[in-house]
Amino acid sequence: MYRSVGFWKRLVAGILDSIIVMLPISLLGMLLFGWEFDSPYSNWITLPYSLFLPVLWKGYIVGKRIMGIRIIKVNGNNVGVGTMFMRLIVGGLVYALTLGIGLIVSAFMVGIREDNRSIHDFIAGTYVTEAKPGEV
Repeated sequence: MYRSVGFWKRLVAGILDSIIVMLPISLLGMLLFGWEFDSPYSNWITLPYSLFLPVLWKGYIVGKRIMGIRIIKVNGNNVGVGTMFMRLIVGGLVYALTLGIGLIVSAFMVGIREDNRSIHDFIAGTYVTEAKPGEV
């Protein structure tokens, strides 16, 4: 894995994404539609963002772009919709079915493994890198 990214950069990218993208969507939903703050509707709106933006933006989403990291396939190619589906939906199902234990294991994997890959990275055949498009 070329210039793989560890736990802290990935965590900060996720927090930035939550603040910059997810929080405003939730707040708009509350104001416009009366959603509760943790409404499942906001998840259905942010799902296309997480699924399609990395495909269109060479592995970046807003938080990752700010941190200078992106998602790519293990072979160095850019991610596609199928890859992102596996990473988000199938990975999310694994975390849900294990009652969050898989998520904790994944956090340790990203922090401890030399390639910094988590469970959802293995499912989708991806990893997170600091390499710019065309560099890998």
